[in-house]
Amino acid sequence: MNEPLAHKIRPRSLKEFAGQEHLVGKDKPLSMAISSGHLFSFILWGPPGCGKTTLAEIYAASLNAQFFGLSAVSAGKDDIREVIKFNAGDKPKVLFLDEIHRFNKAQQDYLLPFVEKGDITLVGATTENPSFEVIPALLSRCRVFVLNELGDKEMSRIIDRTAFKLNKEEKGWIINMANGDARQAINLLENTMHLYKKINLVNLKNALQSKFLRYDKKGEEHYNTISAFIKSMRASQTDAALYYLARMIDSGEDPKFIARRMVIFASEDIGLAHPTALVVANEIFRAVETIGLPECGINLAHGVSYLCQCKKDRSSYDAYMAAMQDVKKYGNLPIPLVVRNAPTRLMKDLNYGKGYEKYTKEDFLPDKLKGKKYLK
Repeated sequence: MNEPLAHKIRPRSLKEFAGQEHLVGKDKPLSMAISSGHLFSFILWGPPGCGKTTLAEIYAASLNAQFFGLSAVSAGKDDIREVIKFNAGDKPKVLFLDEIHRFNKAQQDYLLPFVEKGDITLVGATTENPSFEVIPALLSRCRVFVLNELGDKEMSRIIDRTAFKLNKEEKGWIINMANGDARQAINLLENTMHLYKKINLVNLKNALQSKFLRYDKKGEEHYNTISAFIKSMRASQTDAALYYLARMIDSGEDPKFIARRMVIFASEDIGLAHPTALVVANEIFRAVETIGLPECGINLAHGVSYLCQCKKDRSSYDAYMAAMQDVKKYGNLPIPLVVRNAPTRLMKDLNYGKGYEKYTKEDFLPDKLKGKKYLK
């Protein structure tokens, strides 16, 4: 089997590594951990192609550890079990779990005791915020390192490692196209050479069209698709909403991102017309979190179909936005004495809370806003 170019030229030490100076520079945390062989679990959070896998491998090598690489997209409890059972002798075991955000809550719960007991040292990698994607118990046992998108200088250095001869225009075009993703740049060069046997700007562009048309979570297609999805639900167009749902799932969108948008939609667009829509949306989110892909797509389809068919009412959302405008405009207006809290004798003497009645029709808004109606 031909070894991918990205793997062939992967740095084997920090001297060869490009970027992330805030983590791997002199006296920086990962640099010190690697040089000292310090054993601890951590999560690498950063965009695609910024060096997460490479850092995990360099770290494991510094420990002389047995390295196990798994992807949470395809791995499960059985794979974790095999790692635990593996006899590594005196070597520590480093489990690199790529796309750890793809593990559902039950899978993360299963992983937790092995990390806690030190049976494995976990190095997770994710493109998503670990605060939302990793269970608190597991997150508390791992340090989180944030990786940055690679800059032009780092990308140029990585492209030079491929040994392909490029002129300034060709290299600049690849750097601009890859948007900080080293793997994408390397793969494009490799595919161009494989398809056309020669690298030039025309061949690079042709190879990009044939190979790299993809759903970019940070790109325009991402925002266009989620916009079409929300607007289809708002217009009660169930078929269109289901289509855009399927398109996002098939393109690799995180199902929890979709579920969060549905929870927001339940209050923003359905609101008082069908208050239990929020309950349903929250349960859909919980199902997605618990079950994971691919089956959670069924839960999402259920929720989308339900939300589409609910009556719509944006009055509570509009009222909140109007109230927020007044807050921004007027600042902290004095709160009427009648609704102020009076925990001390002095406050009572100053008439805090005086005359308050639970079910009065008296207007409790600040004097400047008396009579204002937000919810119409």
